[in-house]
Amino acid sequence: MNDLPLAQPLASNLPEYTVSELSLALKRSVEENFSHVRVRGEISGFKRVGSGHCYFALKDADAVLDAVCWRQTAIRIPLKPEDGMEVVCTGRLTTYPGRSKYQLVIDTIELAGIGALLRILEERRQRLAAESLFDAERKQKLPFLPAVIGIVTSPTGAVIRDILHRLADRFPRRVLLWPVAVQGEGAAAQVAAAIAGFNRLLPGGPVPRPDLLIVARGGGSLEDLMPFNEEVVVRAAAASVIPLISAVGHETDTTLIDHASDLRAPTPTAAAEMAVPVRLDLIAELGGKTARLSGSLARVFSERRLHLSGLARGLPDPQDLLGAAAQRLDDRSERLRLAIAARLAAARQRFGLAAAGLRPAALAADIGRARERLADVEPRLAAAMDRALVAQRDALDNFAGRLATHSERHESLLARGYVVVRDASERVVTDAVKVRPNTALELEFYDGKVGVIAGGSRRPVRRSVPPIGQGDLFKES
Repeated sequence: MNDLPLAQPLASNLPEYTVSELSLALKRSVEENFSHVRVRGEISGFKRVGSGHCYFALKDADAVLDAVCWRQTAIRIPLKPEDGMEVVCTGRLTTYPGRSKYQLVIDTIELAGIGALLRILEERRQRLAAESLFDAERKQKLPFLPAVIGIVTSPTGAVIRDILHRLADRFPRRVLLWPVAVQGEGAAAQVAAAIAGFNRLLPGGPVPRPDLLIVARGGGSLEDLMPFNEEVVVRAAAASVIPLISAVGHETDTTLIDHASDLRAPTPTAAAEMAVPVRLDLIAELGGKTARLSGSLARVFSERRLHLSGLARGLPDPQDLLGAAAQRLDDRSERLRLAIAARLAAARQRFGLAAAGLRPAALAADIGRARERLADVEPRLAAAMDRALVAQRDALDNFAGRLATHSERHESLLARGYVVVRDASERVVTDAVKVRPNTALELEFYDGKVGVIAGGSRRPVRRSVPPIGQGDLFKES
């Protein structure tokens, strides 16, 4: 059979690309046609990685677009993106060949409208209010006349000039200005740092610590006032130990710092009026009160003077009250003087009579007669005493002998420890003075008799009342 030639592939004029070439062509096409776009959508899946880059998606009802915000751009954006926030992003579209994805590289982020911004602020207000940052119990009372006032505002705007002018008109005070940016990037951080910085000042330090703080800014749109709605500023105001007045925007403008401050002023000028009283009004009030006080004191003194005069008229004349007493005093003084003189004269007379009877010769005669009577009585008294003593001793000896012969009583006394002393003639000895040394004596005890020889000298026994004889020696107890 005949060999048929192999089928040849059909020639094509389509160019052939590699994957990298096609991805690069798509990248150039997308970036050239969409180099600057504005996209509106709702943020979803927001996350900030450690490098500072932000990744999220913009979505609407039908589609999703990945977006990335590089770190250098993210730090410049005043808005803090959150899930569910409707925004308008400006940037450029590009592709990511590694995953065959396209994404929006963001340059700026703005809220989609005032309604969305107000919704965010309301949610933030409710969250902070739930932490009791806006409670009335946290509010501090403003000082009546602060010595130093700290102001947080822009140093170049009209706000600081209005505040200083109004303070100078009402009551000049020392003012410390902490310059900050009140709008745009980093403004919220600067305001919060200024409030915390004033609170860190020490009393009595080189920089005086303010007694009152004013955070002020002029009017503007809601976006311009956003730094004063940031959470960092609200927390700094709520944590301030120094009383704080918020004066942000015009009277109709309301920010979250107004809720956290101790007092809200409708305008910066009104804040200055709330901070200090009017000096001239105080002087006038002080003058009026001084005049009223002087008039009141004058009336009081006048009333007291009239009252005292009335009381004085009701009192008797002091001369009438004191005259009689003075007369009685003079009379008694004179009588006392005369009585003392008479008493002394009588005493002198009695003394003279007594002295006359105390002459030495008369006294010597009386003493001599007394000695003669004593010499005559002494021998008779001694003899009488001797006779009385002899009679008492005889009676005692007789009594002791009779007592010793009473057998039952005798034995009873001996059994109790008593001893009968007899001399050589068997007479009972009752006095120690009758016993001579080396005299033979007989001691009769309960169960027998013992002969002894007296020795030594007599030791007298001291008695309160000298007994006659042996007294109650053998009396039963």
